[in-house]
Amino acid sequence: MSDLLERLRERGWRITAQRRVVAEVLDGDHVHLTADEVHARATARLPEISRATVYNTLGEMVTIGEVIEVATDGRAKRYDPNAHHPHQHLVCSRCGTVRDVRPTGDPLAALPADERFGFTVSAAEVTYRGLCPDCV
Repeated sequence: MSDLLERLRERGWRITAQRRVVAEVLDGDHVHLTADEVHARATARLPEISRATVYNTLGEMVTIGEVIEVATDGRAKRYDPNAHHPHQHLVCSRCGTVRDVRPTGDPLAALPADERFGFTVSAAEVTYRGLCPDCV
């Protein structure tokens, strides 16, 4: 059973055939699919699954915190099932490939106190951009 599917079961989320397929399609360490990519892969497994069901299921997974919605420079949102392991993203500026990365150090510590403007900072999101090996 996939890690994502197991987490959803532990939350008591009702696992329908459609939800199962979406969770199975999303499962993996470096999976950052668009909703359309999820729909295409889900349709290959369950031909009757609708685009609306895929979009609704992704939205529910984001709302309950089991999937992260990743927006990258005006491109289609991508969905990351790696919601419970701290990481940042590395994005190819040309093709949009997204990879999880775990840099050393605390990104919160990188923001000097005088740059916090009185905020109590609780989280940081860092996105690294460049060209992937296929686009170089």
